[in-house]
Amino acid sequence: MSADRSAETTPVSGPAPERARRVAGLAVLTGAGISTDSGIPDFRGPSGIWTKNPAAEKLSTYQAYMADPELRRRSWRNRLAHPAWTAEPNPAHLALARLARSTIDTQVITQNIDGLHQRAGTPPGRVIELHGTMFGVVCTGCGDRTAMADALDRVRAGEGDPPCARCGGILKSATVMFGQALEPGVFERAAVAAARCDLLLAIGSTLTVEPAASLCAIAAEAGASLVIVNRDPTPYDAAATAVIREPIGEAVPRIAGQLLAAVAG
Repeated sequence: MSADRSAETTPVSGPAPERARRVAGLAVLTGAGISTDSGIPDFRGPSGIWTKNPAAEKLSTYQAYMADPELRRRSWRNRLAHPAWTAEPNPAHLALARLARSTIDTQVITQNIDGLHQRAGTPPGRVIELHGTMFGVVCTGCGDRTAMADALDRVRAGEGDPPCARCGGILKSATVMFGQALEPGVFERAAVAAARCDLLLAIGSTLTVEPAASLCAIAAEAGASLVIVNRDPTPYDAAATAVIREPIGEAVPRIAGQLLAAVAG
């Protein structure tokens, strides 16, 4: 595919593009970039958490977390102040929720752990959380799952590294860290959604973390259109039907409006 083709952008106004008229099934892959307008920093952008502090990536590495009690204590302190606790869904989340409640068969596949898609109104059954959720806690020993709010209450009460109340094992956020495999069946469900869709929207993701990024290839190989909405280049730009560099909060609501207008017409 030519560079000119990969740089195509969706029209701001006028009739919906031809690809919108064909969309009965939609898969959306979202990364950290969709939540920056909600006040949650991304990881690899110019102001990203790991860009500013490369050492912070260790806090998301399973082997380091399990081996270092002080790192675990730092992780728990950081969780207390995480901006996601007070974040609100932004226009992009709300636009995707409108699609998910429409007649378009929509599946939102997210790399994010912040729960903002559900809070925006996307039905939970239509959200596939590839990397888990920060609202839960899991014991690495016995597998017991509890609410994050309860664990944070224990940290506020003075427990620096609260152990599992059932077995005394190490607790961690119910998220997938570097060095961990995805939960069984989660990626398979996402791959089915990508293979069956007419259009895959990849929004706010660097498309460098696997296996999530490979969903773009799965969709394209199955004949779907691939539209990437991201500030920076990605490894999948050359395979895309369109690459959109506009701010996510502007581009996604416009795309959603075009898709909804096409099915209404």
